[in-house]
Amino acid sequence: MKLNDLTSVPGSRKERKRIGRGYGSGWGKTSGKGHKGQKARSGGSIRPGFEGGQMPLQRRIPKRGFVNNFAKDIRTVNVGSLEKFDNGAEVDTKSLTEAGLVKACGDGIKILGGGELTKKLTVKANAFSASAKQKIEAAGGKTEVI
Repeated sequence: MKLNDLTSVPGSRKERKRIGRGYGSGWGKTSGKGHKGQKARSGGSIRPGFEGGQMPLQRRIPKRGFVNNFAKDIRTVNVGSLEKFDNGAEVDTKSLTEAGLVKACGDGIKILGGGELTKKLTVKANAFSASAKQKIEAAGGKTEVI
């Protein structure tokens, strides 16, 4: 086999559609744009959501409240739900998702002080509430901020 014997697989290379090259090509005369109108003109495209000058739906619907686009998506876990883990276990973001306590880590995980903890755990999270830190350490465990 030589380099001049190589060919591409049939159907892998599609020829470019050459519009406006005579009616014999199948894309002549109006070049697939129909007759007149905004979409037949050069540069004649309308932006998404444009309703021909009518007030667009996005502006007609009432707006309520404030949405902070920069807000962090912090997932919370109560101390009481850490009772699920074995005594002496190391609890981190991976083990929390595997245990089903959080679906995804988001921008971080914060441990809150709800419930009671009796097991000695090493808990690694992005943040701890004061009461959660106190309960974990009272049970003989450790807290580590990651």
